[in-house]
Amino acid sequence: MTDVLFSHRGRLGEILLNRPQAINALTHPMVTAIQAQLDVWADDDSVQTVLLVGAGERGLCAGGDIVALFRDATGGDGEESASFWLDEYRLNSAIHAYRKPFVAIMDGVVLGGGIGLSAHASHRVVTERSKLGMPETGIGFVPDVGGTRLLSHAPGELGTFLGLTAGMMRAGDAIATGFADRFVPSVLLPQLLASLETVPADEAIRAVAAPAPTSALESHRPWIDAAFSADRIDTILDRLRESPAPGAAEAAETVAAKSPTALAVTLASLRRARDLGSLEETLIQEYRVSLRFLTTPDFAEGVRAQVIDKDRVPQWRPNLEDGVDEDTVASYFAPLENELTFPTIATSARNGTP
Repeated sequence: MTDVLFSHRGRLGEILLNRPQAINALTHPMVTAIQAQLDVWADDDSVQTVLLVGAGERGLCAGGDIVALFRDATGGDGEESASFWLDEYRLNSAIHAYRKPFVAIMDGVVLGGGIGLSAHASHRVVTERSKLGMPETGIGFVPDVGGTRLLSHAPGELGTFLGLTAGMMRAGDAIATGFADRFVPSVLLPQLLASLETVPADEAIRAVAAPAPTSALESHRPWIDAAFSADRIDTILDRLRESPAPGAAEAAETVAAKSPTALAVTLASLRRARDLGSLEETLIQEYRVSLRFLTTPDFAEGVRAQVIDKDRVPQWRPNLEDGVDEDTVASYFAPLENELTFPTIATSARNGTP
């Protein structure tokens, strides 16, 4: 079975992630194949719109191939992971800068690397089945694939809340936080996909779009903003534990269970990303952090506990009580000897971004 399929129908070029048994988890060969096809379609005038969809009923993409990264972290030299992230982050940038409308159908589960493929697209569609998230802190890692830019630019501190808790978003939340643009009932997706073969993306989406559902997350902004505006994890936890708001105590428990190192570096990543001027600058920062996390004990331990052994009892080092000092956090952001760079990308405006 080919893990990613490409087709050309009418004015539409379709990318189909084709690993339904793994919720279309992203591998390195899939990344390079998608990039190569986008390069071809960029110069093909018969392709007016690009579409990204996932095979199966469970979701668009469950993220990157965590098991491969785990193997490299525990038994490799890190070169395989570095190469994967290099190509993946370049693909994220290429999707963002693509000069033709890029429609991502974010139906079902969309996590981690799946966010990188879809949330930087020009046209981002969610349905009532959508479940989006950046779950990295739960496995001793940090949000990447441009996720820190998206999270840091969400209204108030909603992005900080999502990044630290590894929280999930439904359709209304995804639109409210800037991860998606339009809501389309899943029953109308076949009509949308057929229309994209013959009419421009804006017109096709407009014909089937419905009002966005209410964002449950937005209703919690007062206590989320109050707690997560702090620049230290211990202060955030103190504020959550002192808050009488429904949901605050649960959020405190959720954050406290995550890797302290991942929490501290994620918080610093989000604060720094607010001041970065472009997605590419953010991806360069994420590349530095990701490579350094590959060598930390918490990443391997988090994947072991959640994915390999599934005992759900990670032993973080250092633990929450010991904390993570500021110099250690700062070291994750130091320049690399071989930095992430980007090829020249055609960035002419894409007509009809919603």
